[in-house]
Amino acid sequence: MLQNTNNSGLNKNLLLLHFTVFIWGFTGILGQLISISAVNLVWYRVLIASVSLFLYFKFSKKAFKISPKTMLNFALTGALVGGHWILFFASIKLSTVPVTLVCLSSITLFTAVFEPLINKKRISKLEIISGIFIIIGIFLIFKFETQYTKGIIAGLASAVLASLFAIINGRHVKIYEAPVIAFYELSGAFIWITIYLFITAGSTGFIVPKPTDIGYLVLLGTVCTSLAYVAGVSVMRELSAFRVALITNLEPVYGIIMSFLFFTNTSTMTTGFWIGAAIILSTIFLFPVAQKQVARRRSI
Repeated sequence: MLQNTNNSGLNKNLLLLHFTVFIWGFTGILGQLISISAVNLVWYRVLIASVSLFLYFKFSKKAFKISPKTMLNFALTGALVGGHWILFFASIKLSTVPVTLVCLSSITLFTAVFEPLINKKRISKLEIISGIFIIIGIFLIFKFETQYTKGIIAGLASAVLASLFAIINGRHVKIYEAPVIAFYELSGAFIWITIYLFITAGSTGFIVPKPTDIGYLVLLGTVCTSLAYVAGVSVMRELSAFRVALITNLEPVYGIIMSFLFFTNTSTMTTGFWIGAAIILSTIFLFPVAQKQVARRRSI
């Protein structure tokens, strides 16, 4: 009976994660549609998300106070979150949605390396092998899509930061509620980006969005950020950071399909890009199968 309950909870979290990843896949489309710079885009995104989460706490009357030390820890993690999103949208503006989303698939590789080091666990050979295949796929994309070199580098750097804050949140969620984590991390990201804008460009760094951008920004800040971020953090109570990273790699599938529907520049991708993308996505889909086979052999 207990096992059935555990399986039910696991399946529920997997379903929630897949839905969340689908929403994340749509953020690339919004990033392409919104005309302002990547930094300003993320500033508005975290501002709207933080305000919506604050209103959630106020109307639901749920407690969200934490100690100053914990608040600082969340704020520092928020710096990683903000950096990840800035690099993500910068990559889209420097390349294309498919290129950025495929680069984001390297989260699996980085998590396979970082998670054992941070959590002091044994490194999985299967995870490293999967990571090597992903590197091969990324190498092919680099080789044939040389006009997008800066976008690819930004996309890979974005994946590094995403991997790090996912592992950190895997620890946080064991102690704190996901909405609390999301509120303070996104508020922290807002503070860090505001400081960055003042230092680098002063008051001129803050750009007022066009009327056509406002609707996209609200959608991005509420559904694609506050709602999706809370859901993405909450599933880590049951799922490991690597498993979350692996499923998150379906984001390119959803994103590329949607980019075909919204844009025409995906047709300009070279054969090398699609071969590299196929290797990366095949590795993602085949990993769970290989994992089950290894577990079965060990049990014999």
